[in-house]
Amino acid sequence: MTNTKRIVLSSDHAAIDLRQAVAKHIAAQGWDVVDIGPTTPESTHYPLHGKAAAERVASGDCTLGIILCGTGQGIMMAANKVKGIRCGVCSDMFSARMIRQHNDANMLSLGARVVGEGLAMDIVDAFLNAEFEGGRHATRVDMIEA
Repeated sequence: MTNTKRIVLSSDHAAIDLRQAVAKHIAAQGWDVVDIGPTTPESTHYPLHGKAAAERVASGDCTLGIILCGTGQGIMMAANKVKGIRCGVCSDMFSARMIRQHNDANMLSLGARVVGEGLAMDIVDAFLNAEFEGGRHATRVDMIEA
């Protein structure tokens, strides 16, 4: 059974500092954080990191994932290629809450060049504290999965 408080984090080189700050923030809330890097600032390829994190969520090793790149867009696109992943890029708290409540998102993507650290933490908290509402939204999530 998957630990319900286990979360994977990954990024490209552009988002290492913000990813590490997010990891510290959510670890302080009791999450078991699986940070799969990278750890050095050399240029790297966000599709590889998005896929690696998404595979951890899709396999059940982690319940949720947070991924980051410069804009959050590219790494999100890569993650969404993995079957069973529903990842949204967010730059506001409302969207972060709604992708969980209405879309049952299991991954959040952030743009390190788009949001500052304070806003990023608020977005992460909104995402982590929201729960899927089910009901009519479950039908739509099933359509996405099909």
